[in-house]
Amino acid sequence: MYFEYGEKETEYLKERDKKLGEAIDRIGFVKRRIIPDPFRALVYSIVGQQITGKAADTVFNRLVARAGEIAPERLAELDISEIKACGMSLRKAEYIRKIAEAAVNGTVDFGGLKAKPDREVIDILTTLPGVGIWTAEMLLIFSLARPNVLSFSDFGIRKGLMKLHGIDRLTKEKFDEYRSLYSPYCTTASIYLWEIAKES
Repeated sequence: MYFEYGEKETEYLKERDKKLGEAIDRIGFVKRRIIPDPFRALVYSIVGQQITGKAADTVFNRLVARAGEIAPERLAELDISEIKACGMSLRKAEYIRKIAEAAVNGTVDFGGLKAKPDREVIDILTTLPGVGIWTAEMLLIFSLARPNVLSFSDFGIRKGLMKLHGIDRLTKEKFDEYRSLYSPYCTTASIYLWEIAKES
């Protein structure tokens, strides 16, 4: 499953920012995979912190094999040492175990996140160990498929904006101006800014 966007979003962004519009035309349609289950998506995000996507996939697949499935009850039953043995740090293993326990005991209702506004989702998720604002914002995009997320915490998005507009420094105030410019389709803008950041 992929993040859904189309001509409505891209045409809006082209009108709002001519430079971004030129990049959208040059790059073409970009597919970004999403994980619709928020619990599974968060576990994958924790696994993937500070490692490559390929390495994250390897570790995550080992965790799936060990647990049987990425479900709160299954992960809460595993010892931290078993989670760590899948190829991650002790700290990440502890985070995953505690997140699973929070889901099992009802501290966090992952199923209910879909009905909550973005800000509330961030506030809920950042109470969990290992989950900062960036991780919560990425879950908004790559699990809940929210349409209006532009993360100041994301280096790639900031880099893409600076490259696109030829600036050496990006303040929070200036970033917020771009967020207002791209709203309500900031997530589509984010997808293209990541691509721009990767260009040589």
